[in-house]
Amino acid sequence: MDLSIVSIEKPEAVNFILGQSHFIKTVEDLHEALVSAVPGIRFGLAFCEASGKRLIRWSGTDEAMIELAKKNAMAIGAGHSFIIFLGEGFYPINVLKTVQAVPEVCRIFCATANPTQVIVVENGEGRGILGVIDGASPKGIEGEEDIQWRKDFLRKIGYKLG
Repeated sequence: MDLSIVSIEKPEAVNFILGQSHFIKTVEDLHEALVSAVPGIRFGLAFCEASGKRLIRWSGTDEAMIELAKKNAMAIGAGHSFIIFLGEGFYPINVLKTVQAVPEVCRIFCATANPTQVIVVENGEGRGILGVIDGASPKGIEGEEDIQWRKDFLRKIGYKLG
């Protein structure tokens, strides 16, 4: 059994969702869910088929995001994993519950724009995702000034009112 770390390659501002599902229908169902959730969404998705032809199945609405999805799915290479890259200006918070509600989706490993590494195990028959390293470790605990900044920031960007 071998462990490896696969770094997600993407532009800094691009968000992605990494998950696991259980059926080839995942590609079409995720595509339909995303375009229904956010009109005009730009995304690319790829799914690692775990049986049959064992291909990287893909779909999307944005060529650059599709290419990122295919490239990163191939690097991860874990059966029944999927990765969705969202075009700039689109965020996981707007589609995550929709993605989780797709019947084939078993779990979400992360939804982030942070630098991310995927911990992969290989046993000679296949590969699986053990977990992810999402961003960096905390440097401390927020103080009153930091709390105020957080609250102001969320209101400034429209995620909280008042």
